[in-house]
Amino acid sequence: MSAPDPGAARATAWVAHLRAGGTTPWAAWTGTTDGPAPRVLPGAQQLELLRRLNEVGPVPDDLAERVLAASAAGRGRPDLELVGSRPPSEFGPPPVDPADLPAEELLRVAALLLAEDLASADAGPGGDPGADDLRRLAADAARRVRRRAAWRRPWRTRYRLVGDPWRADVLRRDLVARGRPPGGRGALVLVVADDLATMLVDLWTDRCFSTGVAVPAWGTWLDSLAGARRVARGADPAAVAARWARGVGRDRIRIVLDDRSLAELLGVDALAARPVLPAHAVELARLVSGALGLLVTPEPGRRLMREVLLPRLLEQAARTGGPPLGVPPEHHRWVHRRSLRLRDAVRAGDYPVLGQVEDLVSRPRVLAARAPAPAPAAVADERVLALAADLLLGRTGPDGTAQGHAGPDSAGPDRAGPDSAGPDRAGPDGAGPDRAGPDRARQEEQA
Repeated sequence: MSAPDPGAARATAWVAHLRAGGTTPWAAWTGTTDGPAPRVLPGAQQLELLRRLNEVGPVPDDLAERVLAASAAGRGRPDLELVGSRPPSEFGPPPVDPADLPAEELLRVAALLLAEDLASADAGPGGDPGADDLRRLAADAARRVRRRAAWRRPWRTRYRLVGDPWRADVLRRDLVARGRPPGGRGALVLVVADDLATMLVDLWTDRCFSTGVAVPAWGTWLDSLAGARRVARGADPAAVAARWARGVGRDRIRIVLDDRSLAELLGVDALAARPVLPAHAVELARLVSGALGLLVTPEPGRRLMREVLLPRLLEQAARTGGPPLGVPPEHHRWVHRRSLRLRDAVRAGDYPVLGQVEDLVSRPRVLAARAPAPAPAAVADERVLALAADLLLGRTGPDGTAQGHAGPDSAGPDRAGPDSAGPDRAGPDGAGPDRAGPDRARQEEQA
């Protein structure tokens, strides 16, 4: 009988150490075990992620097992072996020290785990999708009753919200929750707009909180726009207005640049504010949406990103803060010039404007004030990874303690997922009208 390999015995003991909550790095680990070593060990990415989670706080046993069994989502290196745990091989990628892995590699694993938590939140209590379907049907029926009641009030302005997708979606959900669903005969088409830099941030954020389409990183996406002749549709109010004017007529188009004027037009006291997230929170949402797109179809994925993940990110942002997204300096000149062209196009179209058309222009001084501070990509990735670790462990309370689960001994990934209480799980009432209403209204307006 051959003697046990000392590298494999050392690696086996380190895995057991991490399962028990240990934080010793692989390079500093000297322990071993006399028992047989498994033929396959977890990858270096999974082991380092578990070690990082142990440094943040107690990791439930079920979460530790999920981390060790997870795959890395998205493009990147396959699961890597620990250096020194096996004899050298001429095949496959070289083994690594987990501490040398960039945070980007660990985020691929963390994003998949968060996506699995979101996908499990789409099921009803006890993992029964049918229970959630019943709630959704009841919410849809309530929405139709409210819509019919709203149509019986002819003095209310009928509307459709288009344009800036992130802002329009927030406004639509807010109005539906008040019993003011969009649509109806003769509805005004309200093209929501802002200065170009803000609309670009909103457009990318909206895509990061959707599933079904791969979203490039913020800088890469801006580079592609700067080299194109036209900006994307959601950031071009003149193009959106022209498209709708061909169908409904120019007299029913309004370009909205002032929330107070819009509130007066719709007959409400005030409108919901645009949710502003730190840059690292939006980047995490982009990674999670890519992984979630492998687990659910686009419409449920969009709803889970906005009704489950977004409130948790906002709660975490209120506790920890962080700089919001901004246009980097190398694009300031392009954004300013393009915003002037957008303003001129709106003027040439002669559309009614709620607010000042000059508000479409991104001023150089404002761009400079909002520009992100230069930082290495590795530092930014570490901040995203820290946020992912907090979400995996449920650390979103104001005092940094775990929220939404009973503690380390709680069972199942639902500890911070579908059975958690509070507004970050479903809607205002657990199945409120914005589970079905706003998404369906958005589909109707995009048709």
